[in-house]
Amino acid sequence: MPVRKYKPTSPGRRNSSVQDFSLVTKTTPEKSLIEPLKSRAGRNNTGKITVRHRGGGVKRMYRKVDFKRNRFDIPAHVIAIEYDPNRGPHIALIEYEDGQKSYILAASGMRVGDVVISSQGKIEAKHGNRMPLEHIPAGMFVYNVELEPNKGGQIVRGAGNGAQLMVIEGKYAQLKLPSSEVRLVKKECMATVGQVGNADYKLIRWGKAGRMRYRGIKPTVLGKNMNPIDHPHGGGEGHSPIGLKKGPRTKWGKPARGVKTRKQKASDKFIVSRRKSKKKT
Repeated sequence: MPVRKYKPTSPGRRNSSVQDFSLVTKTTPEKSLIEPLKSRAGRNNTGKITVRHRGGGVKRMYRKVDFKRNRFDIPAHVIAIEYDPNRGPHIALIEYEDGQKSYILAASGMRVGDVVISSQGKIEAKHGNRMPLEHIPAGMFVYNVELEPNKGGQIVRGAGNGAQLMVIEGKYAQLKLPSSEVRLVKKECMATVGQVGNADYKLIRWGKAGRMRYRGIKPTVLGKNMNPIDHPHGGGEGHSPIGLKKGPRTKWGKPARGVKTRKQKASDKFIVSRRKSKKKT
C-alpha cells in the first residue's frame, strides 16, 4: 500500500501524508461483526490514569477480529478487504462455506477471491492459511502467533510484521521475532503463514497535532520545559539541558532511555537470545 501526499496548501498539509486505500474494497463494516468501543482515556478499571497523554479522539466501532480461527478444515473465501480504525493492518472479511462471516488480519498480498483455511493438521503453506507451527516449513514467515495452544494469536500482529520460523526442536519451535529476539514457542501453537499486510503504515507522517488528537493522543511536554517540582529535568532558563545528572530520568526519577526495565518473569526461560539494540551511526 503506497503512501499518498497532497500539494502543500498549508503548513500542516506540507509535512503530512495519508494511506492510499487502493486495496480497500469495502467501505462500510459488517454490522454483525462490530460493537461500540468506549473511550477509556488511559484509565484503568479504578479510574486511575495508567497511560498518560490519552483522551478524546474520534468515535469508532470495534471490529471483532477472529484471532483464534478455530473453525478447522472449512474453506473460507475472502469477500472484502476493509480498513480498521483500531489497528494498522487491514482486515479481511471472509465467508465460510456454511455462510458464516468473520474478520481476520489481512496477509500481505491477500486479495478478494482468495481461499484460506485453518487446520490442526498439515495443509498447504500459502499466505493466509493457519496451522500449528510444527507443520509449517522452516524458514517461512508467520504472524498472529499463539503463545499458548487454543488461546488465540497474541504476538506478531502489527502492520508489516512477520516472524521467521527457524527450526523445530523437541517440544518447541524457534521464532525470530520482528524485534530480532529469538524465542521458543510450543510447536502445537497455531500461526498464520505470511506477513501482516499494509507494511507502509509506518511511513505515514501525521503532519500536525490535530491528526494526533483525532487518534486520541494528547500533546506531550518535555521534562526540560517543566519546573523543578514537576520533573527531574525541570528548571533553568528556557530550553535548558538536564544538568549534571548521570543520565535522563523519568518523571518519577527512575533511569530512562537505554536502561533495562524488564523484571524477572517466568517466560524468560523461553527467550533464546535478546533483541539487539539499534546503535546510532
